[in-house]
Amino acid sequence: MTRLVVCAALGIEARALAREGAQHEGPHEDPHIVRTGMGPAKARAAARDLPEFGALAVAGCGGALDERLRPGDLFVATEVRGPSGTVRCRSAEPLAGLLEKTGATVHRGPLVTTDHIVSGAERAELAATGALVADMESAELAAAAGDRPWAVVRAIVDTPGRPLVSPATLSGGTAALRRLRTVVPALREWADAAGPRRLLLAGPRSFCAGVERAVEIVERALDLHGPPVYVRKQIVHNTHVVDELRGRGAVFVDELDEVPAGSVTVFSAHGVAPAVRAEADRRGLRVIDATCPLVSKVHAEARRFSAQGHLVALIGHAGHEEVEGTLGEAPSSTVLVETPEDVASLPAGRRVAYLTQTTLAADEAGEVASAITRRFPDAVGPHTDDICYATTNRQEAVAGVARDSDLVLVVGSSNSSNSLRLVEVAEGHGTPAVLIDGPADIPLGRLKDTGVVGLTAGASAPPSVLDAVVDALRGLGPVDIKEHTVTVETTEFTLPKEVRTP
Repeated sequence: MTRLVVCAALGIEARALAREGAQHEGPHEDPHIVRTGMGPAKARAAARDLPEFGALAVAGCGGALDERLRPGDLFVATEVRGPSGTVRCRSAEPLAGLLEKTGATVHRGPLVTTDHIVSGAERAELAATGALVADMESAELAAAAGDRPWAVVRAIVDTPGRPLVSPATLSGGTAALRRLRTVVPALREWADAAGPRRLLLAGPRSFCAGVERAVEIVERALDLHGPPVYVRKQIVHNTHVVDELRGRGAVFVDELDEVPAGSVTVFSAHGVAPAVRAEADRRGLRVIDATCPLVSKVHAEARRFSAQGHLVALIGHAGHEEVEGTLGEAPSSTVLVETPEDVASLPAGRRVAYLTQTTLAADEAGEVASAITRRFPDAVGPHTDDICYATTNRQEAVAGVARDSDLVLVVGSSNSSNSLRLVEVAEGHGTPAVLIDGPADIPLGRLKDTGVVGLTAGASAPPSVLDAVVDALRGLGPVDIKEHTVTVETTEFTLPKEVRTP
C-alpha cells in the first residue's frame, strides 16, 4: 500500500481525522497524521520533518470565499496558490468524485494560502481572482509533495455571510468537523490508487465525423442566429457536449411542442421520423438537420426495402432515438429485433430485409443477422454495412488494448450506445471495463495494483474530456503512454446549407 501522510494544522482537526482512521485499522499503518500547527511558518517547519511517504494530503477546516459554499461542505483544491506560485492538484477530480459518493456536497476550485485569517473586503478581493477557499498552510506543504500524488481537502467552517467571529461559527465548526471525519477512507483509497502505470490509448477514439458535424451545426446556428437555438433531444449523447452548448444558449427539448413557433430548431445527430419533420413544418420552425449522414443512409434503406414489399427487421435497441427515427420511416412494415430469440416472432411468408442501428457492437449485430438469415435464407441486407465506420474502428481498437490491459476505462456518458458497446467489447476479451463520464468517475478502488490501464472514448465523447482523464491519472503517479492505433480516420461530412459560410 502507498504510505499516506495527512497533514492537519490543529489538534482538533488531527483528532477528527485520527478517529476515523482508527476505525479502519488493518495490517498497514496508513494514514500517518501529522499535526503541523497553524500558519505558514509552522507549516514550513513541519514540511521539513515529514516522514517518508508516497502520497501527501492536507486536510482540515477552511474558510470559504464564495457564498455558494456552506458550512459542512467539502472542498477539494484543483490548485493551490501561494507566495511562491501555483501548484496543481492533478488528481483532484477522482478524489472529489469519491467524496461525493459519501453524500457530501463537494466543491472544486483554486485555494489560496495566506499568512493570516481573511475577512470582510479581503475575502471579496480573493474571490474576484477565482479562488474559492483560503487557508494558511497548504502552499507551504505543496513543495514537500514534489512529483508525488498530492491533495487538499477542506471542510468549510465559515463563509462571507457567516464569518469566523460570528455566533454561527460554533454550528459551522461542528458541521465541518463532522464532515471531516468522513474523508479518511476516501484519502486512503486515493493513496492506494497511486503508483506508476502504463496507459494504452486506443485509436481511433473520441469524436467521429458525424458528431463533429452535429456539434459544429449547433455552434454555427448560435453564431448566425444568436440564442436561443432549440435542439430536439440531445444533439449527441454526451453530458459535457450538452452542458457546453447549453451554456452558449442552446435549449434542449424533448418534443417540438416545447419550441416557440418559428424558432430555429436543430434535429439531433440520431435523426428523426418523418412525423417529426411534418410537425416542424406545421409549426413553421426553421429546421437545421444535424442527422448523421450514415443514419440518413439507414433511413433511405428502410424506405427502399419497404417500397419493394419487404418486411424490414431493424436490429437495434428499443428506445434509442436512432431506432425510433428509423422505425418511423416505414412504421407499417418495420419490426424491431433486439436479440436472436426475437427472430422467431417474425411472421413467416414474407420477404425479409434487415438493417442495423449504426452504434451496435459488430458481434452483437452479427449474431442477430445470422439468426435472421438462418430462418429466412433469402433475407437481404444493406448494400454496405450499417454499423458506422467510427463504431467499428473504435471497437477494433479497444479490443486491441483490452488484450494487454488489467483494466479498461471507456470515456462516455451512460446514455451513449457506442460507448456502452466499447465496454462490452473490452469485457468480451476478458478484461474488466468501466464507463466513466469524466475524471471524477475514475474508479480509484479499481486502480490499486493495476499496472496497465487501457483507455478509449466513445464517438460522442470530447477529446478534451479524455485528456482530462489522462491528466488525472498522471496525478496519481508516473504514466508511460503507448498508442494502439488500428487506423487513421479521414472521413469528413459537409455541413447543411443553412449554416455554411459564404
